[in-house]
Amino acid sequence: MELRQLRTFEAVVRHRTVTDAAGALDLAPSSVSQQIRTLEKSLGVTLFTRRPDGMEPTAAGRRLLGWARRLLDQAERAERDVRGGRQVLRLGALESLAGFYVPRVLARLAERRPEFDVEIHSDRARDGLLADVIAGRLEAALLLDVGDVIGGLGFPAPAGPLAFVDLDPVPLALVAAPQHPLAGRTGLSPKDLAHERLLVNVEACSFRMAAQRILGPGPERIRAGGVPVMRAWAEHGLGISLLPRFAVADSLRSGTLVRLDLRVPDLSLRLVWREDHESLPGMREILYAAAHPN
Repeated sequence: MELRQLRTFEAVVRHRTVTDAAGALDLAPSSVSQQIRTLEKSLGVTLFTRRPDGMEPTAAGRRLLGWARRLLDQAERAERDVRGGRQVLRLGALESLAGFYVPRVLARLAERRPEFDVEIHSDRARDGLLADVIAGRLEAALLLDVGDVIGGLGFPAPAGPLAFVDLDPVPLALVAAPQHPLAGRTGLSPKDLAHERLLVNVEACSFRMAAQRILGPGPERIRAGGVPVMRAWAEHGLGISLLPRFAVADSLRSGTLVRLDLRVPDLSLRLVWREDHESLPGMREILYAAAHPN
């Protein structure tokens, strides 16, 4: 096997067609096809099932994919080390965290490990971030969770040797417009919200999952959109919403939103990485610097 063949193989898996993989690699489609055929011949297995909607990895192809990504990652690190280049930490983060919490982590890294560069890859989808960590496309990812295991918030934990550490609490606030009937009432419980309109995002949203844990099934779910949309709808009296406190701080200060008096637990800012990658050069030091506040 040659690295260029593995790189081409990985691109075909990612893009699902020879044409799209060729475009990403700046190669001719015929060259991509030839490299895949050569790789299959050298291994003595079929790596893809050719379908009308694209190339689907066979069982052998799926097994090779994990090896290919690890070998390509190791080759990249070896080249950078031999050339004396700066080590790069590829850090993924949920888009909802990118503006507020990611700069804090970057500041920790810059202070403690200034010789490392950090690339931030933001994503709306938690599943995509975790898949990239498992595949080695990211060294670590920042997401929201609770409890003693990955997925305690309510999302399915992916298969893979993942480790994590909780960095900071992420306080939540149940908010409504000032004229809402529950504004000013004290000692609210989830039962008091049974017939309220709860503004939510998609089912995979961390704050929707948190609302399910804290408020239960009582409130009527109203699909609004992302955090800015939920905040805006709440300001206009269209419902209540459970949101991160950092996202509604300005609205609370200006009085366009008020906090309802319901006690809600914090979420955790969680750093997740592949446990079996800790032994890679510099990884443990990077993770320690990112994970430990001053």
